[in-house]
Amino acid sequence: MDHKNLIEKAKSGNISALNTLLCGNYPILQGYVIKMTGNSDIAQDIVQETMLKAVINIKKFVPKAKFSTWLITIATNLYRDFLRKTKNLKLIDETIETKECGPEESLISNIEYNAVKEILIKLPYEKRAVFILKHYYGYKYEEIAEILKCPIGTVRSRLHNCIKYIISEMDRRGLI
Repeated sequence: MDHKNLIEKAKSGNISALNTLLCGNYPILQGYVIKMTGNSDIAQDIVQETMLKAVINIKKFVPKAKFSTWLITIATNLYRDFLRKTKNLKLIDETIETKECGPEESLISNIEYNAVKEILIKLPYEKRAVFILKHYYGYKYEEIAEILKCPIGTVRSRLHNCIKYIISEMDRRGLI
């Protein structure tokens, strides 16, 4: 069944179609949230809450973007709320291993990947989100702007500053 039919059936109350949509997009959502939070426990909570909000609000979904984009938008908003509530919480979890991440990380060495992961988690979530959405998931600037609810110019600026910071940190650590 194609994606549009699944969405229409889910919006009409078909539990099986909704389950198929959620299960099919779960890995994308989970990978994004783990990369954003740097903490598998917090990520799991946000993913579960995102799925619950998606189930509750499925009738409000307007398919102008991908279903995964809608889930990532919900998760980003939940993470933003979480950060507001817990400003002083350290979000780095040393238990996350490279094997949890997608195949894109296998293209670089574990040392480089872990260094980038450490550098990313120290950045403000706005910059981290832009980098992850662009370089791990291939979203276009317009899609990222919609997810993060900011202008395209801001997305470009955040991405530029993020990459510049990652390069300078990798250079400082002697990795490039």
